[in-house]
Amino acid sequence: MPKRVSIVVFRECDPSIIYGVFDTLWAAGRFLKGSAGELLFDPQIVSAAPGPLELITGVSIVPQASIDEIHETDIVFVPNVIVFSAEELHALDQRLIDWVAKMHRQGAMICSACGGSLVLAAAGLLSGRETTTHWSHVPVFRSEFPDVKLHEDRILVQTGEGHRIISCGGASAWQDLALLLVARYGSSEEAIRISRLFLYQWHRDGQLPYASMAANVVHGDAVVLRCQIWLADNYQRPRVISEMTRLSGLQKRTFVRRFRAATGYSPLSYVQALRIEEAKQMLETGSTPVDAVGREVGYEDAASFRRLFRRLTGISPRDYRRRFRIPGFVYPNARKERSGIQREGASSLSAATD
Repeated sequence: MPKRVSIVVFRECDPSIIYGVFDTLWAAGRFLKGSAGELLFDPQIVSAAPGPLELITGVSIVPQASIDEIHETDIVFVPNVIVFSAEELHALDQRLIDWVAKMHRQGAMICSACGGSLVLAAAGLLSGRETTTHWSHVPVFRSEFPDVKLHEDRILVQTGEGHRIISCGGASAWQDLALLLVARYGSSEEAIRISRLFLYQWHRDGQLPYASMAANVVHGDAVVLRCQIWLADNYQRPRVISEMTRLSGLQKRTFVRRFRAATGYSPLSYVQALRIEEAKQMLETGSTPVDAVGREVGYEDAASFRRLFRRLTGISPRDYRRRFRIPGFVYPNARKERSGIQREGASSLSAATD
């Protein structure tokens, strides 16, 4: 019998993952040449109550069943929930959260995509365990669930007894999770066929290449904010941390403590992240040689720049450019100029304070 998959829909969900997961699992085992195919999954969209549900994006969805109608299932799939604060997290429908926990107690496999791991944590399923989430959800996740070991760099994390809890990272990482389910309940050959059918590919390098630096400028520490604004225009200077400490007027130890408390970074880590973020923008939109990019953001030693870039993004600068550079057919003159694209990175910090 096909595995019953309950795709749980909160109002805070966006429709892309809901329908993407549904279509992918529905197709597993179908359209096989010379055979009627053995269907692997029976997906169903489930909500807290009957009737249409308007999602946070304004799109309305008509669930196929409510949780009161489903007393058992094989797999629960929680899509992304768009939640960026504790208040938004606590506003999630508790009926659905409790139902997810109940299905886990009854033996169902529990899966989450993107911010859906916040639901799993709220249901008490991740306490003392590991998980991942979209990199943009990391701040609220760490503040609300400090007992969960969060791997924001990972695409897939399996945990719990029998690996019955699986989370995937951000955005299109649900494709990796869907392929994993096809391989686990079908075969590796079927997972490969589905990946070809839908043009999916495994995100083998993790999430780090896709993450952007979250420059926290809303923290209330005027001294640290003044240093951040100054740093936005001076990050490439050779002794930038000493100069920033002097600008603060604080003792070094006091400055480091306040800077970390306000931004979540040590001064050194903040400078490194800011430089690499600017380097990413240059690699995405220009043709400056990699070593020259390193020098422009403050690293005379090309090898040091490459090592740091790989550590913070998970791939080399050359591979990053190959993956993220805007194709020439979008901007025909991209090789000759920056194509009118405003470099963001460090300069966005100043704009955020205006």
